[in-house]
Amino acid sequence: MTELQRMYNDMLVALEQGINDLEKFEDGNATAGTRVRKNMQTIKDLAGMVRVEVQERKNAYLLKSRKML
Repeated sequence: MTELQRMYNDMLVALEQGINDLEKFEDGNATAGTRVRKNMQTIKDLAGMVRVEVQERKNAYLLKSRKML
C-alpha cells in the first residue's frame, strides 16, 4: 500500500468510526458532538495531505512529460 493509499484509507476508517458518535450526538449526547468535531478535523487534515500529495505528483508528471518533448 502506498502512502497516498494509506492516507485515503485512514480517512475512510475515520468516517466509519465516527458514525457511532454521530448517532449518539443526534440522540442528545453533547460529549459525542465534541468527538464528532475532532474526528472531522482529522479527516479534514488527511484530505489536505492527500490533495497536496496528488498535486505534487501531478506537477512532477507534467514537468517530466514537458522535458521529454
